Amino acid sequence: MGTAREIVTTDYHTAGEPFRIVLDGLAEIPGVSVRDRREYARGSGEVDFVRELLCNEPRGHADMYGGFLAPPDDDGADLGVLFWHKDGYSTACGHGTIALGAWAVESGRVDAAPEGVTEVTIDVPSGRVVAAVSVRRGRVESVAFRNVPAYVVAESVPVETDRAARVDVSYGGAIYASVAARDLGLSVTADHYSELIAAGRAVKRALDGSDLARHPTDDRLSGIYGTIFYDDLGDAADGPHQRNVAVFADGEVDRSPCGSGTSARAALLAAAGRLDGDRVLTHQSIVGTEFHARVTGRVRAEGRDAVVTEVVGQAFRTGEHRFVLDPRDPLGTGFVLR
Repeated sequence: MGTAREIVTTDYHTAGEPFRIVLDGLAEIPGVSVRDRREYARGSGEVDFVRELLCNEPRGHADMYGGFLAPPDDDGADLGVLFWHKDGYSTACGHGTIALGAWAVESGRVDAAPEGVTEVTIDVPSGRVVAAVSVRRGRVESVAFRNVPAYVVAESVPVETDRAARVDVSYGGAIYASVAARDLGLSVTADHYSELIAAGRAVKRALDGSDLARHPTDDRLSGIYGTIFYDDLGDAADGPHQRNVAVFADGEVDRSPCGSGTSARAALLAAAGRLDGDRVLTHQSIVGTEFHARVTGRVRAEGRDAVVTEVVGQAFRTGEHRFVLDPRDPLGTGFVLR
């Protein structure tokens, strides 16, 4: 009958969004870079078996998120990671990077002093990022996610869904479409949860396959990853305040303010002159948690004017798991109802 399959994970949440780190039970994924390994994983039944097992019910759910640890591209990074969700493998994940920074320090994967900031350098499919982990009295207090350069792709693009809307497209390690929720008669609240999912899918469908969804230098990074709906809460003395929700992949809802999406939003706000100098974006999620983002520099990237962003959040360990698949189980890797 065969033996049971076991997968060992450590689970975190970052501002409410889950991140499941696979520690054991997965064979090494071949490739010379993290980006290459992502492409292998997308076409590998053996790798995808583990993703499905951990995402699908009854071991996961339609909004589960996690990562496979991988070797870094070279000695300049501490580790690599392949990000995944119920529909496949993403190119970037800020909330996951924050969780990995906390895990690397708390688990001892990266040596850290009991006081101060320890940098954890991570290779992700979109490039090399840094999790600057702040520790006080031996405990992780917060993590600052320093992303790949973010930039504006296009502004005020007309999109026809059930009703007309104008969309801003920007890149923060993944390509996002931003829409003011009020333009669709919505607000970023749990009361509009189902409508936001439907609208997010519609906007993504309208733009996918267009030139706006194409990465300028590497088609492996192409595609509209998600739609960000936002409520603009105005500008305080310290900077803009917004509430947002990212509807990514096929209708998944980010419970956090979305790390790479926050970078993409920061690029748009910087272009509008609302986020520069010491000003900070206070980015609230649909469940009320917050990230804080600032622009730390301006660069040229992939032929465009871009900004370097830092997104600060908190991640907490939620559990240690040993998942089992009995070979007699007729459900196999499980199911998804949404």
